[in-house]
Amino acid sequence: MPKPIFISFEGPEGAGKTSVLEALISELKTKLGDNLVTTREPGGNPISEVIRSILQPEEDNGMDKRTEALLYTAARRQHLVENIKPALDQNKIVISDRYVDSSLAYQGGGRGLGIDNIWEINQFAIDGLLPDMTIYLDVPVEIGLARVNENRQGKIDRLDKESISFHQKVRETYLKLQSEFSDRIKIVDATQPLNKVIDDTRILINQILEDKS
Repeated sequence: MPKPIFISFEGPEGAGKTSVLEALISELKTKLGDNLVTTREPGGNPISEVIRSILQPEEDNGMDKRTEALLYTAARRQHLVENIKPALDQNKIVISDRYVDSSLAYQGGGRGLGIDNIWEINQFAIDGLLPDMTIYLDVPVEIGLARVNENRQGKIDRLDKESISFHQKVRETYLKLQSEFSDRIKIVDATQPLNKVIDDTRILINQILEDKS
């Protein structure tokens, strides 16, 4: 019987997560069929998608940073109970575009709320469920934001428009998490050509699939 596997993808703005995921999910669906479940945060179900629309407007909506952290956590809880956990209970492979590390990086680091504080409120939401592997695509802030401005016109939201300092804190927090939890969080150099980033990511996914088979 296949074993459940939970993989999350993380990265700062402009790291190329969408492009890498699109390429590899197409391959994996051919290989795994209905055994593969793909989803995203915030989102994945009606309640979480409504929260997403509140959290990710194009312009600043004056949201308090603690409110923001709590809304991301609420969306994550609904995502977990409605999407992730049922799929894992059916021994499926779940790939999520973002999970708890995003809150640690963006709200804990970027917003300055503290990693420990954000971890504590998210523990209530995720009840100890962490990915088997988190793939972190890393790119320097200047390169990432230049990619956003060049490639995502019309889709730029309020997080994309935050200060350089905010984005630097986000990346620093991701790197700190990767250093502390290197057994779970695997880093891929996203400054490489896209095909190389996809190849490196494919190797990591195949590794966890083989290890869990």
